[in-house]
Order: sequence, then structure tokens, then C-alpha cells
Amino acid sequence: MDTAALANLLFENTTGTLRMYAVYLGERLGYYRALAEGGPMTSAELAERTGTHERYTREWLEHQASSGLLTVDADRVFTLPAEHIPVLADPDHVLYGTQPSIDLARVARRLPELVDVYRTGDAPAPIPWEPEGRANPNRTQYLNLLGKQWLPAIPDVHKRLSAGARVADIACGLGWTSIAMAQAYPDITVDGLDLDAKAIEIAQRNAAEAGVGDRVTFSAKDASELTSAEPFDVVFIIEALHDMKYPVDALAKARNLLAPGGSVLVFDVKPDEEFKAPGPVLEQYEYGWSIVACLPATMGDPNSAMTGTVMRPATLRKYAEEAGFTDVTILPIEAETWRFYQLK
Repeated sequence: MDTAALANLLFENTTGTLRMYAVYLGERLGYYRALAEGGPMTSAELAERTGTHERYTREWLEHQASSGLLTVDADRVFTLPAEHIPVLADPDHVLYGTQPSIDLARVARRLPELVDVYRTGDAPAPIPWEPEGRANPNRTQYLNLLGKQWLPAIPDVHKRLSAGARVADIACGLGWTSIAMAQAYPDITVDGLDLDAKAIEIAQRNAAEAGVGDRVTFSAKDASELTSAEPFDVVFIIEALHDMKYPVDALAKARNLLAPGGSVLVFDVKPDEEFKAPGPVLEQYEYGWSIVACLPATMGDPNSAMTGTVMRPATLRKYAEEAGFTDVTILPIEAETWRFYQLK
């Protein structure tokens, strides 16, 4: 890449970052939702509907139209195109895409602290949830794909779940993985675990609202606190292993929870088998989150694995073997950003 091309790349990336900040404003202020529900509007109409200032609203609308997210006519009436509604205004659609803007805003607030810990090797303070609350960028994928496409593509697991199974969901976060499984398989019970007590409170509410609270329970505890007296048929660790300081310990605990013939399923990121530069766009994306969020969360402890987001298959296999697994399979499930492992 020559000098001019690099300068142009950074300019384009800055433009893209600013676009995501505008998406953040549109999501937080309810602009997208108002346009989806109310149809075409002028800046004054949208400002009145959302309780915002007209001049701010007009600038935001013009930016969105300039960026191609909205359309506008000669009378400055702005429209959210129907084909853009799933991405910008339908939080239940699998392609809903505004949630990453929340995480981008949250990590940006702590960049000065990252400068300090990059020098010391310490871990920064956890990113606070407020004022936005915790983002759920994968929620719609879990609800639309986990139990409907991904798990049915694993024959032995699908059969076991269909017959009614005990499931453990380690590092369940806000519980959407557990909820999605319970919705797809009405005879299973799920124990969701996470060390974040606030996340567990929200997960319990989510399960109750989804109508599966009688079969899905959540606890703010470590997997080591579970007993193998009632073993689990399947143990899941979904998009969490690379964030753990001690992934080998987590896998060993998961293995100890298994019933005979059971397996551990790890669903995680999908980098290439080997590092190369320049890398594919997906890997650039994964490294981007790693340097600002995932790796910092595991630092500050000399015994930490310090995996980072970009967990390649060889790394996962190494962790699994050290945890006592003898069979590690990459499952042939088609997904652009996910890799699926079955451990036995």
C-alpha cells in the first residue's frame, strides 16, 4: 500500500467510524424506530415525535441521507427504506446492526486508560454498562439460528436434545443462548452460569418474558461450583472461551460435568488457520475488538492465557488437549463469522 492509499484508507475508516457514531445516536434517540413506524418525515416532524431538537435532528437526517442510510425528496422529507428497516429498526431481525455502535461508544470512552495499561501490562477497569445498558450484538443470531439451524446440523447433539437433555451454558451472559435452546427443544432443561451477577438478573427476566423460565435457570457462579452428581448431556461455551483468563481450567470443568457420551460445544470466532498479513476483513475486525476489549479483559495476571479475540483452531485444540479431551472436531456448519467445535 503506497502513501496516498494509506492516507485514503484512514480517511475512509474515519468516515465509517463517524457513521457508526451517527447510528448510535439514531438508536439511542429512537430516530430509526420513529421513521420505521411513522413513515417519511421532515426534520421538524421527527424532532417532535422523538422529543429532540429540530436543528440537531436535521443535521443527523442530512448525514444519514448523505451516507445512503435514508432517502430524501426535494421537499426534505426523509424516508427509511423498507430494505433498511431490518438492519436499523427491527431488533428481532437476524441482520439487526445497530448494537455494535453501543459497544464502539463504550470502548471509546476508555481509550485513554488503555494507553496507560498498554505500558504497564495491567488490566483496565471493566467497561461500565451505563448509561446504555449492555449491548447484545449476537442476540438475534442466537434466537434465529442457534436452535433452528446450528444445533440441528449436529446429528448426535440434535438427537440428544430432542429427547430431552440436561444442558449447561457456561458464561451465558444475558441468557439468550440458553433461551434460544429452550425454545427450540421443549424437553430440555438448561443451567446458565455467569460470574456477572447483574447479567444473571437480566437473564432471569429475559427467560421469564420468553416463557421458558420454568426450564431455564441462571446462577451467578463458576462452573466448578456445579456438581457432577447430576451430569449434563451437553455443555456449551458460546463466544466466551477467548475472553477467559483460564480457558484450560474452564474446559476441564466443563469436561467433568459431562454425562457418559456427552460433549462440550464451543462456538467462537472464525479466524484463518494461520496468521497472514494483510489479513481478511473478518480477521481485521476480530483483531480490532481484541486490542480494545477482549485482550485487555484477560491482562494483569501473569498466569492468564491472554488469548485475545483471535483464537485460531490450533489454540483451541491445545487448550482442549490440556483439559483432557481426546477428540476435537470442527463441525461443518456454514456461518460467515463463527467456527463450531465439538469436544469429547
